[in-house]
Amino acid sequence: MFKNLFGGKKEEVKEVELVAPMTGFATQLENVDDPVFAQKMMGDGLAIEPSEGVVVSPVDGDIIQVFPTKHAIGIKAENGAEILIHIGIETVGMKGEGFTTHVMEGDKVRKGDKLVTFDMALVTEKAKSTVTPLIITNSDAMDVEPLASGNVERGTTPFLKVTAK
Repeated sequence: MFKNLFGGKKEEVKEVELVAPMTGFATQLENVDDPVFAQKMMGDGLAIEPSEGVVVSPVDGDIIQVFPTKHAIGIKAENGAEILIHIGIETVGMKGEGFTTHVMEGDKVRKGDKLVTFDMALVTEKAKSTVTPLIITNSDAMDVEPLASGNVERGTTPFLKVTAK
């Protein structure tokens, strides 16, 4: 009991459950129209065809990367899982136009905290697709289990279970 009160060793978190980072339709990575994601070259995960331009944190963790073009965010979960949320396909060329970030590198986030908002119409017009992959980039060190398919709601729908090996 006193160890918990006075900063004793914290219990190691092995498993985290991610919630959907966006509202929309969840799909397997194999269905993403980009070979890097579809062939899981960056890691395992799921994708969402969003119905609105809001991205929230799928997990409690630390922001480890905010891309200068604002189209992607990296989060490290409590169990060491490294999560990449890549908004749209071929959105890097938009150079941040239509994207607003609400976090900075080093920020601590909780499930449901707003990360990025974006202009869906502009992304639809200027990018290849609005489909947004969520990738566990260190999936070689993690077991990744999809929990979602079909319609999902940001911040609430169970999305992935990620367990440290």
